[in-house]
Amino acid sequence: MMVVYLIAGFIILTIGADILVRGSSALALKFGVPPLIIGLTIISFGTSAPELAVSAKASLSGNGAIALGNVIGSNIANIALILGLTALIRPLKVQVQVIRRDIPIMIGVSVFLWILLLDHTLQWWDGLLLFSGIIAYTVYNYIQGTKEKNPEAEGEITEQAGGLSEKTWLCGILIVGGLIMLVAGGSLFVDGAVDLAKYFGVSDAIIGLTIVAVGTSMPELATSITAALKGESDMAIGNVVGSNIFNILGILGVASLLGPISSEAFSLVDYGVMLVTALFLLPLAWSGLEIERWEGVALLTGYGAYLTYLVMNN
Repeated sequence: MMVVYLIAGFIILTIGADILVRGSSALALKFGVPPLIIGLTIISFGTSAPELAVSAKASLSGNGAIALGNVIGSNIANIALILGLTALIRPLKVQVQVIRRDIPIMIGVSVFLWILLLDHTLQWWDGLLLFSGIIAYTVYNYIQGTKEKNPEAEGEITEQAGGLSEKTWLCGILIVGGLIMLVAGGSLFVDGAVDLAKYFGVSDAIIGLTIVAVGTSMPELATSITAALKGESDMAIGNVVGSNIFNILGILGVASLLGPISSEAFSLVDYGVMLVTALFLLPLAWSGLEIERWEGVALLTGYGAYLTYLVMNN
């Protein structure tokens, strides 16, 4: 039954996130919100909606280890697994501003999380600091985005959501339906993950770092692979880096506002791997402004080694 919960929860989360983004984007267009703002907020955060739903549910249920493991594991998987697989499909071009701006911010917030967890607990005031950070990052992105127009991306957003923008009632149904599906899917997914941990005798932390993290990262994987196949590799890297920033600031911010999160179940290795993968991405991206196929293999090999460590030390 636990596997059914996991699969059903994942499917419901994925569909819920998609229709929520579509409905919200169309409604925003209806009320004159520029496509740029929609892209920087609704769509960029929409791919992290499953992680948010799962971590919020876990925090409210007292399973803080799943909430924290979900974020740490997702951030590791986003770089090592998703960028590794994407680079195997096609070498990834990197925009200079991603190296100068977004990757350093990702590294900075990763270090900031480690500092907050020195006392082994995220309290509500830590959550407030983190959530304030995602608001500041969004405002900063907006200001920078107005200086760096992307007509192609804006046109794609308008094309995807424009057909629905005249049907306000349908947008409302999609938004409400998407939210309901996120809540229901998150509940099923967490219940299945907890039952799975009990059945195999592993900790909530391990389940959060592996199955939950990879499962909730599937939207980022799909988005990045699709972008790579279309030759839009800069979008693939930007999607992953932005998601990692949102995972720490937004998701852990909300989750720790809902309830205290303990980090006692996690080792320095888990934090270290998250930080090292973030740091490792900088020289990879800087070298020739491209992540090549062999570097993708290196990322996947590192991810395999980390999973092996988790299994051997359970």
